Amino acid sequence: MNAKILGTGSYLPEQLLTNADLEKRIETTDAWIVERTGIRQRHVASAEQFTSDLAVVAGQRAIEAAGVAAQDIELIIVATTTPDRVFPSTACLVQSKLSITNGCPAMDVQAVCSGFIYALSTANAFIRSGQVKTALVIGAETLTRITDYSDRGNCMLWGDGAGAVVLGVTQTEPGIISTHLHADGRYEDMLYVEGGGTCGLGQTPYMRMQGNSVFKMAVNTLDAIVDETLVANGLTKSDIDWLVPHQANKRIIDATAKKLDMPSDRVILTVGEQGNTSAASIPLALDTGIRDGRIQRGELLLMEAFGGGFTWGSALVRY
Repeated sequence: MNAKILGTGSYLPEQLLTNADLEKRIETTDAWIVERTGIRQRHVASAEQFTSDLAVVAGQRAIEAAGVAAQDIELIIVATTTPDRVFPSTACLVQSKLSITNGCPAMDVQAVCSGFIYALSTANAFIRSGQVKTALVIGAETLTRITDYSDRGNCMLWGDGAGAVVLGVTQTEPGIISTHLHADGRYEDMLYVEGGGTCGLGQTPYMRMQGNSVFKMAVNTLDAIVDETLVANGLTKSDIDWLVPHQANKRIIDATAKKLDMPSDRVILTVGEQGNTSAASIPLALDTGIRDGRIQRGELLLMEAFGGGFTWGSALVRY
């Protein structure tokens, strides 16, 4: 048995934070931000919206697109680095808000920007082992809640949003062909949240990043994960129909596309309008590419991500 994407969904909060808005808050310019990141605007959750609220809308839309009932969902995994609470898990809150009362397991996965790939790989393993037949996998973030807007070096990057997929069983199609996951905790100080946990009591939970070091590490590890994925499946660069990358920074995405000899019109790019939404960025980009008609059934997709931890990973999927 293989896991196949049955449907996708996404949600972006209505409030926008543009580069022009940031110009009024910090010493920066629209031109400077666009040149270094490709970002022009990002979405911001309202004071009444939490990560689970964003996840629920994306999940509802994915369930509707998949043509299944909410009670048919047998596993819920939410990838997030900005949970509503320490506990219960955001996945349990999503389960309740979706009125799924069948007792299915629900859990969060924390791998920062690689979280959706980790969650997708986990759900794929559940399906391939025969433990479940239908899974809801969501990446959701409210990163603006942990953004320090006095930190000129990275505050322009982050946005809020959620994306979701429903996976089902297929025995005649490849679906998720392979996933590849990695981590190296030696680099924890390059990208982290300084408070919010038991080692940061009393500190404001804000993101801190050594931008240049993270950029170099991201490009190198993503190069390696592309090679690993292709070699593991006996493929060449030309076999990939679409690159659906984590939307961290346009320069990083361009470097990965160059590695694949992938023309820009075969890369799903949303970072300019959404910013870096961490675990939400890949499912948001995937849903965008599917709903606007670019990604078609039967095409081969390469999803890849790099995030704090450091974590990184890829998923090769026949949509």
